[in-house]
Amino acid sequence: MDALEVEKCNHRGTEAQRFDLSERVIGAAIAVHRELGPGLLEGVYELAMLHELQLLGLSAARQVEVPVVYKGVDLGAKYRIDLLVEGQLLVELKAVSSLEPVHSAQALTYLRLMKLRAGLLINFNTSQLRHGIKRLAL
Repeated sequence: MDALEVEKCNHRGTEAQRFDLSERVIGAAIAVHRELGPGLLEGVYELAMLHELQLLGLSAARQVEVPVVYKGVDLGAKYRIDLLVEGQLLVELKAVSSLEPVHSAQALTYLRLMKLRAGLLINFNTSQLRHGIKRLAL
């Protein structure tokens, strides 16, 4: 999915629909966390989330390139978001001891660069996943 496709998808749906989508993604994350628990690498959770989202009938792309454009020029920076769900919800996954402000800043920057409105920051390295979920919005 390229940036133009993302921009088209992003303008679809209401705020309530985006909230419903984020709830479904959170449910998928809880299912993954219940099955795998904390302590694995981020990439494992990413693959498990992709599978769980597909089981729910949601379209999801992983490692989506984030274009960085400066004054009309694509700088070719190699940033990537972990998951893009239904072309409109950014999902950034972590497996760290605790979420830090830099993690939120990174995800918010990706939202801005991708011209998205909503995202989730999910840290799987917690005993209860609800303590590792942060909603993001622009």
